[in-house]
Amino acid sequence: MKTLKVLAILLSYPEESVQANTEDLIEVLKEENLLPKKTLKDLLVFIDEYKNEDFLALQERFVSTFDRSRNHCLNLFEHIHGESRDRGQAMVDLTDMYASKGLFINKKELPDYLPLFLEYLSLCEAEEAKESLGDSIDIIALIGGHLKKNKSPYKAIFIALEELSKIKVNKFRVAEAIKNSPKEPETLDELDELWKEQEAFSGETSECNTCEDDASLN
Repeated sequence: MKTLKVLAILLSYPEESVQANTEDLIEVLKEENLLPKKTLKDLLVFIDEYKNEDFLALQERFVSTFDRSRNHCLNLFEHIHGESRDRGQAMVDLTDMYASKGLFINKKELPDYLPLFLEYLSLCEAEEAKESLGDSIDIIALIGGHLKKNKSPYKAIFIALEELSKIKVNKFRVAEAIKNSPKEPETLDELDELWKEQEAFSGETSECNTCEDDASLN
């Protein structure tokens, strides 16, 4: 599912090479045609803005969106385990799962980093990828819900992920988690304190178990 790879790229820290080649991303989305028309239209608007935005402003928008807000954090286990020891074991299990399929992380990212996970799923068979995406879809919808609440254009990517999931979002659970989330920090000290707060969800996620291609994540 190359569409998942496109979403992973758009959700990663902006690179000039990506901004200069957005037409390639659009071509993949249209060729696979996996998204509903409205979802695709909104995503194309996001890509058009991505293409035409000042590059430094694009990078700053990414940092302010994802690095300065726990509610928008792209590390999935942060929303489940927080800083508990369970998170460490979950990281090891996820890394071992990648390695068992011949996939090795060669970026300086944690294994639960959403763009990395999406890139992995893009190598899986379509049905398996959709099912595995569904295992984490409530967490993904939680992040997307916060982005929507804060009127972030990145919400379009998360709506697309919900559409691709084989499992539907538990809207009540997600709404409750958003309602009970702490307010966004206004200072760096508040940001540090926020990261110490309790996780939004309890429980575990399951990941993709079937992947045909042997390749490194990059």
